[in-house]
Amino acid sequence: MNNHSTRTSDFILLGLSSNPQMQKPLFDIFFIMYLITMVGNVLIILVIHFDSRLHTPMYFFLSNLSFMDICFTTVIVPKMLVNLLSETKTISYVGCLVQMYFFMALGNTDSYLLASMAIDRLVAICTPLHYDVVMRPRRCLFMFLGSCTISHLHALFRVLLMSRLSFCASHVIKHFFCDTQPVLKLSCSDTSSSQIVVMTETLAVIVTPFLCILFSYLRIIVTVLRIPSAAGKWKAFSTCGSHLTVVVLFYGSIIYVYFRPLSMYSVVKDRVATVMYTVVTPMMNPFIYSLRNKDIKRGLKKLVCKVHS
Repeated sequence: MNNHSTRTSDFILLGLSSNPQMQKPLFDIFFIMYLITMVGNVLIILVIHFDSRLHTPMYFFLSNLSFMDICFTTVIVPKMLVNLLSETKTISYVGCLVQMYFFMALGNTDSYLLASMAIDRLVAICTPLHYDVVMRPRRCLFMFLGSCTISHLHALFRVLLMSRLSFCASHVIKHFFCDTQPVLKLSCSDTSSSQIVVMTETLAVIVTPFLCILFSYLRIIVTVLRIPSAAGKWKAFSTCGSHLTVVVLFYGSIIYVYFRPLSMYSVVKDRVATVMYTVVTPMMNPFIYSLRNKDIKRGLKKLVCKVHS
């Protein structure tokens, strides 16, 4: 089957489980998780929008992270829910590439926003007197737009690379969405060069914000350890706790899934790890950032009072 015929055919998304008895329970679980993700992240955005005291760089990035999480999850979960109740479980060739594009673009934007938030904490803790100058609104907007631009260019490059492949044998994708590794496994083209390009380019795009986060926290740790009082150290570290938790959840699963050769790809393990950063992390973010954040709690109470008044 050549490229032309592949483009006019469908892929079959195997999903999380091929057991018919598991389809309805899985639908219920992921539908509830999707609703929680939507409600939680929308609340974060509304709280930040309506509370003027939260119009700061940290909450600017947090509101954009919540918006990206909404979009990121919506690219994957609704199609997965439809397939759980469907007999066919198909996705068109073009639909697969479109899903792959937005998945990568939004996922990478998330990682760059996490890096921007790490820089914000670095400036706030290490050079607090220069915070307003360094993290001025125009620069924050530039950081956000730069994150979006780099991520979309990365996604476009990857999708154009995938569109050059031929698929001659099975069209069954052993995953619940069109991810790079399971689609590469189906190709009858020589994917060795594609794998090298994908790995190299992924290292450049994903590792850059990760190294930025790592460097920021190393600087923060060094600065905090110089604080003489234990209370001062705890106060400084507590401002980073929520962000660091999200970083560990997000990057831990991503590193496991993507930074391995294609020969080490494991269907079951990769599905579980992918669920972590595509569904669980976006759902947990609002709770992680609100449960230990007095500003968000105060803003939430203010929003509730405004709705009831």
